[in-house]
Amino acid sequence: MCRLTAIVRRYPFQFWLILFGLIVSSTGTTMVWPFLTIYASDKLLLPLAAVTSLMTFNSISGFISSVIAGSLVDRFGRKGIMVIGLFGMALVYLGYIFAQDYWQFALLMFLSGAFSPLYRVGTDAIVADMIPPEDRTQAYGLIRMGRNVGVALGPILGGIVLSRSYAIGFLSAVVALTIFALITIFFLKETLVHAEGKSHGNLRDQLRVVGQALKNKAFTRMLGSFTLMEICATLMWVVLAVYVKQNYGISESQYSWIPTSNALMVIFLQVAITQITQKHSPTRVMPVGAAFYPIAMLMVALSGNFWGFLMAMVVMTFGELITAPTATDYVANLAPPDQRGRYLGFFGLNWYIALAIGPMGAGFLSDKIGNHAPWYAGAVVGVLAVISFFSLRKLGTPNPQTS
Repeated sequence: MCRLTAIVRRYPFQFWLILFGLIVSSTGTTMVWPFLTIYASDKLLLPLAAVTSLMTFNSISGFISSVIAGSLVDRFGRKGIMVIGLFGMALVYLGYIFAQDYWQFALLMFLSGAFSPLYRVGTDAIVADMIPPEDRTQAYGLIRMGRNVGVALGPILGGIVLSRSYAIGFLSAVVALTIFALITIFFLKETLVHAEGKSHGNLRDQLRVVGQALKNKAFTRMLGSFTLMEICATLMWVVLAVYVKQNYGISESQYSWIPTSNALMVIFLQVAITQITQKHSPTRVMPVGAAFYPIAMLMVALSGNFWGFLMAMVVMTFGELITAPTATDYVANLAPPDQRGRYLGFFGLNWYIALAIGPMGAGFLSDKIGNHAPWYAGAVVGVLAVISFFSLRKLGTPNPQTS
């Protein structure tokens, strides 16, 4: 109890408001998000490659938005951009209820990619603004834990609700995102502070920071390493649901326990694991975490029942718990304080690049070679990620920048 009280007192009240908002919003969105490929497949009645190609539209807009989002939150402030992203995503989930054709799903996927980075980058930047460098790794771990409280609840609720009506699930997501938006509007304070006498420049000037970031060898190598790892993650989060339903008859209600296992592990293990990993150099920690991903890919390829797929998710989650908060902190420490939003936003490109490659590649391999081919390919990509993370050791560990 004393330890919990100490953690609560360490962070400002605004941090806990953000955490609460993330719990609510992630509960609503994950009621339907893990099942979107199943929903689209049932609606469109198209081959797997065609269904997974929808994610390319999400990745294209997400790629662009992640670059712009960092500049926007650094120029106009964290709070306003977060509100736009939250309300935008609420409209997207509302639109899924009425989508019937491929182009409608493609448009909604495109808009989802555009709006999602706005509140994600805003949240990460606010945390970096509020929390001193020595406490950021644990703070990002708590943020991940908060999101995953929702991820634990959402799929279970979704598995129950979606068997009756997908519309109820989408409306739940709309309400949850709206609640977080209202919390942001009425209770969160802007954390961006411009230095006196320092011109913040126009958007073009801000986007030049992206070019500066790309000249940083440590940043670009981190971006590449994490992208390879995230390709494996996209297979688990986007492709697995359709794969297990079409090939092994695992329903939404049963499958829901697989993403929930990920969330429960984050909730109960993230803080403890982060306390261990932050004692070691990030460049030593991240290759260890990445090594769990190719193992998970092989487990899916070799499994033929629910328990095998569940254990694959458990193995991958250990890698996620080790690597994700460490990587976010690594990037935050690389960036000057007034450029954190842009660095973190650009770092968020790893998910969208992976989303463009992973699901579409999996659909192609599945249709042309066989059902297991995507998972063996994922294992190869996972090994490349481990090798790439090892190469970061040569570049050293960045010192936190506080001014």
